[in-house]
Amino acid sequence: MLFGKLLPREGNFFEMFDEHSRLIASGAGSFMELIRNYADPALREKHTADVDAAERAADRITAEVSRALHKTFITPIDREQIHGLINALDDVLDLLQDSAEALSLYDVRQMTDDVIRLGDLSVRCCERVQHAVSLLPKISDAAVADAALKTCEEIDRLESDADRVMRSAISRLFRDEGVETRELIKLKAVYENLESITDRCNDVANLIEGVVLENS
Repeated sequence: MLFGKLLPREGNFFEMFDEHSRLIASGAGSFMELIRNYADPALREKHTADVDAAERAADRITAEVSRALHKTFITPIDREQIHGLINALDDVLDLLQDSAEALSLYDVRQMTDDVIRLGDLSVRCCERVQHAVSLLPKISDAAVADAALKTCEEIDRLESDADRVMRSAISRLFRDEGVETRELIKLKAVYENLESITDRCNDVANLIEGVVLENS
């Protein structure tokens, strides 16, 4: 009995999830500012640095969750769910950082309307991820559980919208005879990166849905 009392219980996993998801939303907002102000080199550099800072801070939280899993005897949800969720969240910010870096590495000269559309859908997905994560501590309440599931459905719809926008954008690239081959390759990669952000958000939504259904 004494052994059980001495072991850490519960931990602060939901708080760490919430902090990570806030960084995702912040990083997504910085990325959107990056592409909106892409013509200004100073703002471009600032917002790229902001995305990087959010990603580094999120990495520290991911490592903290991993350490806590090793030290905590009783967790609020299944250990595999905790591990899967924090890694899925981390994948979102990794892709945001990759997308920001790709713009510079590929020497993309200007933004297109399709980049803005895909960026907007990515930001909205990230914001809904943050909302869904914030509901996890209270999913034993039926109304909260239902709200979390509806948010996950919204993320799924946004991911589908992003997929359609990406396909249309790539189709326009190949149909536009005025686009140089190098620029076509660059923009295609950018479009695919941005759509992948919404894919990773949907992965998070699927995991949250599983947590809700098993624990509410």
